[in-house]
Amino acid sequence: MKATTEKLQDAEVLLTIEASPEEMAEARTKAYQNLAPRVAVPGFRPGKAPAALVRQRYKDQILHDVMHEMVPRAIEEALRDKGIEPLETPSVRDVSLAEGEPLRFTAAFETVPPIEAIDYATFTVRRSPIEVGDEAVARTLERLRERAARFEPVEGRPAAIGDFVAADLTRTVLRQGPEAAAAEQRTRTERHPDVTIEIGSQANPPGFDDSLVGSEPGAEKTFTVTFPPDYAIEEMRGVEVEYTAAVKGIRRKVLPALDDEFAKDLGEFESLEALRSRVGDDLKRDAELGQEREIRNDLLRQVASRAPFEAPKGLVERELDRRTEEFVRRLVENRVDPRKAGIDWEQFREEQLDPARQTVKGMLVLDDVARREGITVTEGDVEAELERLASRTGRTVAEVRARLEKDGTIGQFYGGLRREKTVAFLLSRATIVTV
Repeated sequence: MKATTEKLQDAEVLLTIEASPEEMAEARTKAYQNLAPRVAVPGFRPGKAPAALVRQRYKDQILHDVMHEMVPRAIEEALRDKGIEPLETPSVRDVSLAEGEPLRFTAAFETVPPIEAIDYATFTVRRSPIEVGDEAVARTLERLRERAARFEPVEGRPAAIGDFVAADLTRTVLRQGPEAAAAEQRTRTERHPDVTIEIGSQANPPGFDDSLVGSEPGAEKTFTVTFPPDYAIEEMRGVEVEYTAAVKGIRRKVLPALDDEFAKDLGEFESLEALRSRVGDDLKRDAELGQEREIRNDLLRQVASRAPFEAPKGLVERELDRRTEEFVRRLVENRVDPRKAGIDWEQFREEQLDPARQTVKGMLVLDDVARREGITVTEGDVEAELERLASRTGRTVAEVRARLEKDGTIGQFYGGLRREKTVAFLLSRATIVTV
């Protein structure tokens, strides 16, 4: 088998292969021997037809079998002999195979671009100090009070700021904004039964609250709101909307007192001070995790910047696919149908292109460092990570491993663990400064 390589651009390689006459003869004989017992030739029992007749009648099938048997083997042998490791399955093209001629074809693929060794001591990563003050604890306790709030009916007075009004709401767009197309300049009515409106909420349009203040159950109020030209939501700028609110009831939110009883109601806390201490510990732990992410991301940005080569297109496409799938998964988890979310997926991938390139470059540099330093993944590393995933997903370790193997992502799993160990290795040799 004669094989030659040609570097195209960046990390792309073109492999040209031509089989020898001896290899072709051996492959044709093997293809014939596999085919002959299975074909039917009129006038002969299966497997008893003359070889020359079978070869002539089924020459196209024999050539087809020769090609499919020889091409993968020839590529594998050529890559092994030349010490080349492609990043993905080579793309075969320009196949030439005819009766009496040798097999010729080319295979294009991308390889890992040459990466120079880096000086680990030159990395300087920054981290923010961890500060958990009394104000942060107080804000968290206030959010806990909000979650534990109860709502009581309001009687004997009309609605006021801070009240929650239950109503049937009708919303009619009378005029679109100045930027709307002529086709959109039409009246459109939407009906929303049994809505709850918080009077004074920042989400309410300007002038909306003033029109509801003073309303009482059983009353119906109709009013018009014109959104200002500098409104935060661009599509609503200059829009004129008529609202009709049929008020059905008024409630007020009552927050529990911030005391020992409140702490006991939340769980295993004996006092407000115990709750306050736990909140402080949790905030500190969250801050430490955020600090670790900050340090790691800073290092990865610097690692990617040490890669002067272009990121291989195949790996970039794979990273774009991963980012798209992750985004779709988050939408589904939040009960949003990706098909009806109105997302421009081409624009999404375009926006993710530069980050994907940086991620790929960073991964290649990390893999190079791991090879140079002999960083490997032990079975203990695998078991620890599988246990962490199992605990998070409510599955057994065996189930998590089986899922990775079934999805064909066990290799990516091992690669990810090795890169994480490589990040830890680089951080242990980098200078970390607090800013």
